[in-house]
Amino acid sequence: MKNLIPAALVLAAMTMLGGCSRAVKKTAPDVPVLAATAVATNVPVQIDPPPVGHVTPVSTVTIHSQIGGLISAVHFKEGSEVKSNALLFTIDPRPMQAALARDQAQLTNAEIQFGREQKLFDQKLVSQDEYDTSKASRDTLAATVQSDKLNLEFTEIRAPFDGVTGSLQFHEGNVVKAPDDTLVTINQVHPIYVEFAVPEQFLPEIKKQMRGKTLKVTVTYENMDGPPPQGELTFVNNAVDETTGTILLKATFPNEDNALWPGQFVKVTLTLSELTNAVVVPSQALQVGQNGQFVYVVKSNPTNAASQMVEMRPVQTGITFRNETVLQSGLKTGETVVTDGQLRLAPGTKVIVKSSDSASKTNAP
Repeated sequence: MKNLIPAALVLAAMTMLGGCSRAVKKTAPDVPVLAATAVATNVPVQIDPPPVGHVTPVSTVTIHSQIGGLISAVHFKEGSEVKSNALLFTIDPRPMQAALARDQAQLTNAEIQFGREQKLFDQKLVSQDEYDTSKASRDTLAATVQSDKLNLEFTEIRAPFDGVTGSLQFHEGNVVKAPDDTLVTINQVHPIYVEFAVPEQFLPEIKKQMRGKTLKVTVTYENMDGPPPQGELTFVNNAVDETTGTILLKATFPNEDNALWPGQFVKVTLTLSELTNAVVVPSQALQVGQNGQFVYVVKSNPTNAASQMVEMRPVQTGITFRNETVLQSGLKTGETVVTDGQLRLAPGTKVIVKSSDSASKTNAP
């Protein structure tokens, strides 16, 4: 009799546990999830991943003196912007002025002598050789005077275009030799180039899109302040690099605010075209199964209109832009997909859609 009492207690306990288990299954709460609505929008088609570009000046000129001499004045600050035809250096003009005055005087005398020789030649009092010698002497001195005037102009060294000066190599008081000594280098930065290379498989699409419109290019870089600089694709190299399988491109940027600087490395975004009215969902909604990618779609519960459930829907994906993925098939605009909480889901699971704030409070420790 004593042995029967414990057995009865065990049987009663098992019956109670089984009943509790069945009760839990019947009252299992809906799974909380985050969700988003599929929308139709325009999506730019861009090269992914974005290539790294190198900023280069449109023009670079190394300034040399065309005559030797003493630098008597420097008219700019190194590193400053200069305008086209701005005076940069003055070479001491006095030696050139003296040479011009001397040769000008000799030319005046030669012209007087030639005038006399011409009158005598007309009277047949001098020979043809004497006449030709006098004329050659006059013409030689005239050319020498022109050369002196040109050398005098060379004492003023001017900027060939608008640009930014580099480090100054020679200062006031230095003597320079022509044309060996480099005085300064000027870079044109308005506008400015960004060079970058893309894999050759993009070349056909780039050439196709360039026939109908100008392709937009934007760049970003670390610690950038303000909106990304905007430019246009203006150059496609005439050959693919055989060693890397890439094609060199150049984009031109107005760079009016000097946001880009020669030698800088930037991340380049080249927009090829734009998909119109494409169906997009947040990329985190996509899941991968044995048969490919799918999403959980939130639907009404057919047995209980007050609750919701999920359906597993296979989809075909396209490009991704700013954490949103284009769906080529499988989903319509306006349908709701789960973006967080998928690990607890299976087809037919009842869910309750929470806002982001509610989910943060629910998951807080």
